[in-house]
Amino acid sequence: MKDYFPEILAPAGNLEKLKVAVLYGANAVYVGGQKFGLRTAADNFTLDELREGVLFAHERQAKVYVVLNSFLHDKDLSEIPEFIEFLSEIKVDAVIVSDLGVVKTVASLTSIPIHISTQASTLNVEAAKFWKAAGASRIVLGREVSVKDAGKIKREAQIEVEMFIHGSMCMAYSGNCVISNFTQGRDSNRGGCAHSCRFEYSLDFGIDTMEKKKAFFMSSKDLEGLRILPEFISEEIDSLKIEGRMKSHLYAGTMSKVYSEALSFYREHGHFLSEDLLSWESELQKVSHRSYTQASLINPAGADSIFNERENSSDSEWQMVGKVLEASPKTGIVLEVRNAFNQGDSIEILSFRGKAISITAHEITDIMMKPVTRTRPSTLVKLPFVSGVEKWQLVRQQVLA
Repeated sequence: MKDYFPEILAPAGNLEKLKVAVLYGANAVYVGGQKFGLRTAADNFTLDELREGVLFAHERQAKVYVVLNSFLHDKDLSEIPEFIEFLSEIKVDAVIVSDLGVVKTVASLTSIPIHISTQASTLNVEAAKFWKAAGASRIVLGREVSVKDAGKIKREAQIEVEMFIHGSMCMAYSGNCVISNFTQGRDSNRGGCAHSCRFEYSLDFGIDTMEKKKAFFMSSKDLEGLRILPEFISEEIDSLKIEGRMKSHLYAGTMSKVYSEALSFYREHGHFLSEDLLSWESELQKVSHRSYTQASLINPAGADSIFNERENSSDSEWQMVGKVLEASPKTGIVLEVRNAFNQGDSIEILSFRGKAISITAHEITDIMMKPVTRTRPSTLVKLPFVSGVEKWQLVRQQVLA
């Protein structure tokens, strides 16, 4: 068995999601500031939140990478040095960059490690060597690269490599799509992607026929690489990245927990011959997702990777109904409600480690100890204490179709 194991790199769209991902086992998180990134619709981080997030992660031996992966014009580039100096001051662990001008600017101002974004679509050894010569220490490879080819790129270019293991896929080479520019007037390469590839389109099969077809022919299934974790380990891939800075707290926590637990199990036992694998796969079904695919991780993605259907919630989907603020025999479980649930409902508390804790909410009170029959979002309620429940754990409930 190899002694080399990759990090689990989780998305953090805001400070709270950063804390959730780290507490649920992520070795590193990637975040965005208010500018220069590709997820302008995410909450993103203020300067104070970045400082707090880095401190929180470092206290728990986790790393923080900041995305600067938008394609910048001269005006944008002139504004970036001050931000870079701030990132150096708070000791972020790396910046994720796609623009060669930004690479040069960062390298000239600071010693922060530079990771080349998947937006650069690095797919081969020579491209990796180029980025290394430019000052990069890691390449986030394009989603079109297989695990085996990624191992070759790492060995021959002598540079760290990072690969996506889970999440939404792009129908184009990342960083090269302009559909949103034409359909919505939003530049997908500068933070404005409207996900137009997910829309339903009409296909006209000729001017001499009225035959048309409604189709989602550009929408991809979601990536899921749990069962091929041993392949990543064998090729000594440095980082396994989970897509989704705009996704929910429950997504960030569940993905961090599943992949970190699976990696820890493999580290200890050297195999996945366990019923835990089925449990982890069940957990992956409990977050909003399209059908899963391994895409190009083993073989090039084919037509079966297209998600040609309307996106609907499945019977197995769960939603976050709250977050634990306090938990002790004296106080009970103090819960911040995010989505309403009723007295008598079955809910689950997602443990930081091990199985989820299932409880029935027979007794709910408000902070003044008055009985509650139906909770309301943005309120605090109390439940009787249950052993194993800890502060910051997420509470979820199955969504009935």
